[in-house]
Amino acid sequence: MDLNRLRRAVHQFVKFGLVGGGGVVVNMLVAVAMNKANGGTVNAQRVLWHIPGSEFSLRFTSLVWIVAFLVANLFNFVLNRHWTFRSAQRAPWWAEFWPFLTVGSVAALVGLFVKIGLTNPTSPVYLSAAFFHENAGLHSREYWAQLITIVVTMPVNFAVNKVWTFRHVRNRHAAKA
Repeated sequence: MDLNRLRRAVHQFVKFGLVGGGGVVVNMLVAVAMNKANGGTVNAQRVLWHIPGSEFSLRFTSLVWIVAFLVANLFNFVLNRHWTFRSAQRAPWWAEFWPFLTVGSVAALVGLFVKIGLTNPTSPVYLSAAFFHENAGLHSREYWAQLITIVVTMPVNFAVNKVWTFRHVRNRHAAKA
């Protein structure tokens, strides 16, 4: 890899990180709004739906993760498309959005298991009650789990989106044009 390509990749990673930082803010604002509407993070483990035939259930914390991801994913896509991976050879909006959503969804699915692990008292990676609890905002296990999960999933999200969504899809579109 020559120095110019490396410099460009680092530049894109920094931009992706800045957009991602904005996405984290959007994600957390959605999480806070949803938790407040549900009576606070103390209710985050409330069961919304039991999965038939299993001991598992969908809890409010999982719904928060999914909705916050979808809103932040759309925010990130628009900024990454127009700023981070800007190109004169763009594919149509939907042609780039679906791969971006797919990559993000895979990361979100992995992230869902990470968040469940961080917030489930029976998990070996449960965030310790010595510091984390649901009685004060800065110590909120729910919010820290949300942030940690975002940090864990971001690098893979960047790499796959760079190579597939914003390079492969655009190259394929340019070849057709």
